[in-house]
Amino acid sequence: MRAPLRMAACAAAISCALPAHAALVENLTTSVVAMALGNAVTADPPGIDSVHFNPAGLARLDGDLTQHTAFGASIRANATFTRPDNFDIGGWKDDPISGTSTGPMRQAMYVPTYGMPGWRLPGVVVPTLGFAWHNPDSKWTFATNSYMAQAISLDRTTDPNDPGRFDGRQVQLQRLVYASPSFGYKYSDTLRFGAGVPIAHSAFVVDTQMRFPNQLLGIFGNLQKGWCPEDGGNIIDVFGFGLCGGGKEGMVSPFKTAAAMRLEMTAPVDPTLNLGVLWEPAPWFAFGAVYQGGSKTRYTGKYEFDTQPMLRNFVKGLNSSLFGPVAGAILGLPQYIPEVQKGNMSATIAFPSHVQVGVKFKPVKYVQLNVDASYAHWSDWNQLVFEFDQSIKLLEVARLYGIPDSTKLKIPRGYKSVVNFGYGLQLFPFDGMALRFGYEPRKSSVPLNKIDLIAPLPDTRLYSVGLNWRINKSYELNLTGSYMKGKFDAPAETSDNMNSTKFLNIIYNPYAGHDVAGDIKVRYFGFSLVEHF
Repeated sequence: MRAPLRMAACAAAISCALPAHAALVENLTTSVVAMALGNAVTADPPGIDSVHFNPAGLARLDGDLTQHTAFGASIRANATFTRPDNFDIGGWKDDPISGTSTGPMRQAMYVPTYGMPGWRLPGVVVPTLGFAWHNPDSKWTFATNSYMAQAISLDRTTDPNDPGRFDGRQVQLQRLVYASPSFGYKYSDTLRFGAGVPIAHSAFVVDTQMRFPNQLLGIFGNLQKGWCPEDGGNIIDVFGFGLCGGGKEGMVSPFKTAAAMRLEMTAPVDPTLNLGVLWEPAPWFAFGAVYQGGSKTRYTGKYEFDTQPMLRNFVKGLNSSLFGPVAGAILGLPQYIPEVQKGNMSATIAFPSHVQVGVKFKPVKYVQLNVDASYAHWSDWNQLVFEFDQSIKLLEVARLYGIPDSTKLKIPRGYKSVVNFGYGLQLFPFDGMALRFGYEPRKSSVPLNKIDLIAPLPDTRLYSVGLNWRINKSYELNLTGSYMKGKFDAPAETSDNMNSTKFLNIIYNPYAGHDVAGDIKVRYFGFSLVEHF
């Protein structure tokens, strides 16, 4: 095909892909080369990183290789809480978080076998290592690589009064592939196949303070204010339902901190399957496809609930009255709530399967364009179910809201599966040098009516630049810098996971009735040094 026709084919590919959709957290820190090209590398798999993006690309390697990679990333997610004119939570209108904003954010990394370190940094630095082996006379290439397949790290512990503490003081979700035995097979000069088995260590940590700005709590609180003296004592109440028996600390408010929760779980060995194909019928065109299998990852770990005096004293007062225990039994309320309750827990959380296809166009010697489309099955995250080794007394209070099983915590998510497009451009000004540019518009898998501060991931745009420098026959260097940004605006009542005031929607809407606006920014820098033997 002549160069003008090839250029026309490239333009057609771009125009077809413009209504782009996107992903959640996959491929954000996986490969230095892929990030530089907007993760559009399925038809031009990047060396040892082919293990993840398309293992068929391993069959293009010659000789033995070692890849040393390191990247640094920082995440900044901000939110502002505004009280609308009609704000009312069961008669309560003065919420102390109104008009506030979240503060400083830091990152951390879960260290396998150790846990969460005590230090917090403005960003996180992660080194990885990969190997590939190929006998020049063989059609087979074998490789293994370590990489971060999935990661998000949010830490708001710097400011103890940060309003974001009610929706994730600390959130750590990561999937670190530490071994990935893989192979590529050269079927012919134009067709290659590959497969790999990434073996990952997965970590899931959520540490948050909790409050429940709910209409029913507001009504209870107002009833107490009208019935109970300021000192909390009422002799008539002792022979009633004990609404005042908890004293001043047992006075209910929808805006008080109710408890703190920490969940920390891991899945040390979680294998999946990658399958890839690469077809290169001409030097100027290639097509690639990869299937990255998912898994029902089984996590185990520990939990801790710390309940504040408000609910503890309220339940204590209720059960110290004449008719309170009867009402509590009818409503399924606990007889007491301990200050601290902890133990062992487990959860099955899906690691979504992922399909990606791509094309490579090289219309002239000095220009190459990659276009990829991908689909990740994030609809598997409709809700997360955490199972505890005992009945959680704090959750027994939720029976008021139709939640019968206090040995389980069900957190709605409501995510969706979407299609994502990525674009990569390479320029080759002279031998041994390639300049890279990437663009990836990522329409979030988190719908606006499900967004919250645990996963503050709206539609974003990822911009990247990078280069490849072939230093000599033995070494090549890849450098990449990327910037991703996005923002959201969730007026009151629009997110069922953050600011809804629906009567029974108590788990979990800590900013009920507020307009919440926020943004997220991710900065990334990485390098890889490839050694050829």
